[in-house]
Formats: sequence, C-alpha cells, structure tokens
Amino acid sequence: MMAAMQQPQLRGEIRNHEPLAGYTTWRVGGEARELYRPADLDDLSLFLSQLSDTEEIHFIGLGSNLLVRDGGVDGTVILTHGLLGQIEQMDENRIYVEAGVTSAKLSRFAARAGLSGAQFLSGIPGTVGGALTMNAGCFGSEIWPLVESVKTINRHGVMVTRNAAEYEVGYRSVKWPQDAQDEWFVAATLKLEKGEPEALLAENRSLLEKRGATQPTQLPNAGSVFRNPENSFAARLIESCDLKGHCIGKACVSEKHANFIINSGGATATEIEQLMEYVAAQVEQTHGVKLEREVRVIGQPVSGDAL
Repeated sequence: MMAAMQQPQLRGEIRNHEPLAGYTTWRVGGEARELYRPADLDDLSLFLSQLSDTEEIHFIGLGSNLLVRDGGVDGTVILTHGLLGQIEQMDENRIYVEAGVTSAKLSRFAARAGLSGAQFLSGIPGTVGGALTMNAGCFGSEIWPLVESVKTINRHGVMVTRNAAEYEVGYRSVKWPQDAQDEWFVAATLKLEKGEPEALLAENRSLLEKRGATQPTQLPNAGSVFRNPENSFAARLIESCDLKGHCIGKACVSEKHANFIINSGGATATEIEQLMEYVAAQVEQTHGVKLEREVRVIGQPVSGDAL
C-alpha cells in the first residue's frame, strides 16, 4: 500500500495580534490580527492558498507611503521587506528583483553591475513592490519605464508573469488589467542601459545627499503625502498657506519640506490623518486645488476618534 503523500508545510512565521507601528516609517498604527513573514515566494503561495476567500489582505514592504490607523487591521498583513529579497543579473542588461528588495538596494546593485537607469531609485524610501504599485519616482524619473515584465500573485496563491504593456501607467498610478484586479506584485524584470559602475555609484551618492538636504530624513515620515497637482507642486501650495510647522498633537508639517508630515515624537495615526485632512482643506480653500493623497491608508480608527 502506497504511503499517503505528505502535504507541504508552511515555512514562514505567523504572528498574531502583531503591533504594526514598528513596520511603518511613521512609527504609528495599531496591530494586525495576523502578520505573516513568508520564507520565499513558494511559501507565500502556499500561505495564500490556505486563506479564506473573504480574508482582508494587505502587503507591507518598508512601510513608507503607508498610514496604519490606530485601530489596526482586522485581517492578514504580509511582510515582504527582507523576506522576498532575491535579486540577480539575468544577462548583460536585465535584472530580476523581488518585491521585498529596497529601492536603494536595487539602485546600488544595478550601479555595481554597470547598469544605468536605476540611479533615481536611491532616493525612494521603499521596496520594489511598493514602487511598482504606485509607479514611484523622484528626480524626474519613474520605475515603470524600466519594467519589462512583472510577476504577480493572487489571493489564491497563483503566480502569473505579465508584460509591462498590460498595465496602464500614469503619474503615481498603475491601472491593472481587468483580469488582474485581485493580484499583487511580487517580482519584476527590469531592462537597463550599460554604464560605468564608479560614475553610477557617485551619482547615487549625490542623489542621496540631495534627498538628505531637502527632506526630513532624520525624523519619522512616510515620504511625500500628496501627489503634485497638474502644473503645480503640492509642497509649494502647502507652504503658501503658511502651514510649515503646523501641528495637530505630535504630527507636524515638516519645516524642511511642506509635503512631508513628521512624527515629532509620540504622534498617533489619528493625528497624522487629521493633519492630512486639514492641510488638504486649507489648500482647497485658498487655491481651489483638491490635493490627492499619495499615502495609502489602511485599517480602522480607534472607536471614538474623529477624523
């Protein structure tokens, strides 16, 4: 009699009622009912295949560009940073990179390989997964012009490779194909140009210095809060409303860059969200411009908190 086939076992780590503040760059937010740290893509596929069809699922990379409300997430959070971390040079001008690799690490890897085009990524404080999701960019460049193909995973754990042309990409936005609405990015293949490693690494360092000189990198923040409106800059509009340094509780508009909100020490997610709402209302009242958030907001407020 043949022995029953052994079912594959999860190799990642499940944490129940895990506080999420330590996983976000704002250092605020409630807990996740369940947090999963996958061992690799195959392990993630197995984990997702075992979840209920109605489970609320969120992916978190470096936790930038993200506000987790104080009431936390009544669902499953999947951590990618430092876990889905494979990166390799495929041929003379292509790199394969998984979603949990930081944008800065990808930029350094490309520069050392003598591949040009990814230098701007050194200035983006997030992971490749997040960069793909929002078409992240800075210093006049964006990630999607580099993308040749992506690997995605759906809530049932099925992985698919898709061509970049299947997506409709715009400023800080990516529109998914109709048959891919329930998928997340887990890897990408990027096509770059040849360059000189030393010159590329020097450019990376220069861009990092520029970022440090113009952004509040030493204080907890989530990157740019609002998208730049057409033919304008969010920071300029906010500054013209005399909002630099304006605080609600311990959440403050940065004195260094008006499109950044900092946690000055002990801020709550509620205070940050209230400040975002206040800034947007002031800009609309003064300039008639409706600012759109770049920051993703997930979770529930604490009962009784006014937003």
